Amino acid sequence: MKTNRVLLFLFVFSIISCNNDSDDGYENIVSYPSILATFGNTIDTDNLDNYANQTIPNYITKDNGLINPITDKGATLGRVLFYDKKLSSSNSIACASCHKQSNAFGDNVIASTGVNGTTGRHSMRLINARFSNETKFFWDERATTLEIQTTMPIKDHGEMGFSGTNGDLSFNDLIIKLNEVAYYKELFSFVYGSEEITEIKIQNALAQFIRSIQSFDSKYDAGRALVANDNQAFSNFTQQENLGKNLFLSPPQFDGSGSRIGGGVGCAGCHRAPEFDIDPNTLNNGIIGTINGTGIDLTNTRAPSLRDLVNPNGILNTTLMHTGNIPNLQAAIGHYNTINLAPGNTNLDARLQPGGNGQQLNMTGAEMSALQAFLITLSGSDVYTNSKWSSPF
Repeated sequence: MKTNRVLLFLFVFSIISCNNDSDDGYENIVSYPSILATFGNTIDTDNLDNYANQTIPNYITKDNGLINPITDKGATLGRVLFYDKKLSSSNSIACASCHKQSNAFGDNVIASTGVNGTTGRHSMRLINARFSNETKFFWDERATTLEIQTTMPIKDHGEMGFSGTNGDLSFNDLIIKLNEVAYYKELFSFVYGSEEITEIKIQNALAQFIRSIQSFDSKYDAGRALVANDNQAFSNFTQQENLGKNLFLSPPQFDGSGSRIGGGVGCAGCHRAPEFDIDPNTLNNGIIGTINGTGIDLTNTRAPSLRDLVNPNGILNTTLMHTGNIPNLQAAIGHYNTINLAPGNTNLDARLQPGGNGQQLNMTGAEMSALQAFLITLSGSDVYTNSKWSSPF
C-alpha cells in the first residue's frame, strides 16, 4: 500500500513538473486544452508563428503601428478573431469573409456581403497596412486608427450585426457570447494574463494581426535592394518595366491648359514609393459616383497600398476605386490619363487639375503598357499562401 502511494505521488509530481516546463510539450495539454482541441497543431502556444520580428527591408521607413507593437501572442489571438464567424450575429461572417487571403486580404466583388445583405462598399486590401503615414481607415477615413476600425464592422448592422440598433444585439452581447467560448478564455489569459474580454483587447489583437500582414517579396523589392534609390534603373527589370517606373515616379510637366508636354505621369505624388502608400493629404481622385454608379461621392479619399494589385497569376485581386467600378489596370490608368472636371466636385485633388484644368496626360499606348507592367512588379507571392495568415480553424 505504501508503495502504491509513493508511485501515485511520483505520477502527480511528474504531471505538475511537466506543466511548469514550457519546453516539454505538456503545457498545451494541461494549461490550454481547448486551444489544443480546437486548433490542433495550427496554434502551438509553445512555438508561435513569427509576427513580431519579420524581416522588413531597410528602405521601408513608414510605420503607423508603434502605439500598439506587434507581439506573437497578440497577433495569434488576432488571427483567431479575424477568422472566427462567431464575431457576427448570425455566425456566418468573419473579417476574413470580406478580406480574403486569396485576394491580398481584399474582396473581389463590387460590394461585400454582410449579415444583412450587401454592404455599402467593397472591402479594401489590407496588404502592408502598417507601412503608411495614413492612420485613418475606411474609404471615407471615418476611423481615426486601425484599432478603432477593427470593431466598427462588427458593430455595423449590415456587416456583422452587433449594432445594438434595428433589433440587433449589442457589442456587449458579443463579449458575453465570446466569454462562453472555452478557447477564448484560454487565449485571452494566454495573451493578457486574464480571461477578461474587452473591446480594447479585441481591437489591439486584431490590429496586431492585420499590421503583421506584409508583402516584400515582389520583383520590385528584388530590384530595389540592389540600388541606392528608386530613381536608378533596376537591373532585374525589363526596359519596359524601368520605363513604367520612371513614368510613375517622375512628375509631369504641363502647359497652361493642363496638357502634359513632358516628364512622367506623377503617380508617386499620391502613391508614394517605396511603400506605395496613399498620401494622407490626398483629396478626391475624380471618381464621384456612389457604389451604384450615381450621385456625388466626394469624401472617399482613402486608398490601400498599390502593392499586390494583382495575384501571382497576374489577375486583379479586387475591383478598383472606392466604387469598385474600375475593372482592370488599363481602365485605372485611362481614368488618370484624362481627368474631366465634373460639376459639383468641389474636392478634386489639386494635383489632378494643373492650372485649374483637369489633367490630360496624353500617354501613348507604349507608356500605358509600361506603367501597367511596372505596377505588376509590386506584387509578391508569399502573402497568398503563408499559413500564419491563414485560417487557424
